[in-house]
Amino acid sequence: MYVRSSHRRVWLEKRLVQLAGLFIILLIFAILLPDKAYGTGEVDHVSLGHRLAQYFQDKGISEEAVVVLISTLPIVELRGAIPVAHWLGINPFIAYLLAIIGNMIPVIPILLLLGPISSLLSKNRLGKAFFDWFFERTRKKSAAIEKYETLGLAIFVAIPLPVTGAWTGCAAAFLFGIKYKHAVWAILLGVMCSGIIVTILTVMGIFGAIIAGIVLLGFLVVSLLEMFRKEKKEVNDLTVV
Repeated sequence: MYVRSSHRRVWLEKRLVQLAGLFIILLIFAILLPDKAYGTGEVDHVSLGHRLAQYFQDKGISEEAVVVLISTLPIVELRGAIPVAHWLGINPFIAYLLAIIGNMIPVIPILLLLGPISSLLSKNRLGKAFFDWFFERTRKKSAAIEKYETLGLAIFVAIPLPVTGAWTGCAAAFLFGIKYKHAVWAILLGVMCSGIIVTILTVMGIFGAIIAGIVLLGFLVVSLLEMFRKEKKEVNDLTVV
């Protein structure tokens, strides 16, 4: 068990280092973008994220703080904050950083408090009904996490869809008993990948996002297979001994 956990930690650390390389590419990409790529102040469709941004701006909140605040919210999260940052004219690299920070803010409190809060509120019939529904819904949406645990959690969070993300990832980590440290690193890795996909989608459109998604998910899958191969070899070596 210790060997398996150690392999996962090393795997996550290596993936974060490699992801930092993709992060630097994004930085260069952002620097080379023309000014018009930073948004025009007009949108064809007013989303929930844009309505929230307008509300926060009416309250006198700065544009950067608006992006962070929107990223912390469930449902919207990073995938809604980055397009808003683009609309506000914020540099894609700065927007990426702000969205990552905002999306990670609620992760630690959720991981630490979801268990105690759900246990406390489940003593009430209404609370129990809610958490039974919530956890069952989470279980159905995150089968990959149950099967692949920490690695499945990283991939699950990395896919920027309404049913995925850091909030659902935290609930799934609690539900499937993933260790706190592993969950934090996996969710961070997934959020960083998701941020790259959403940034490219926002700036380059669906074609660019598809390419980025294939590359990033391929990167995670290959890494997953590599780690499983090493774990299997380690187990076989221990068995022989």
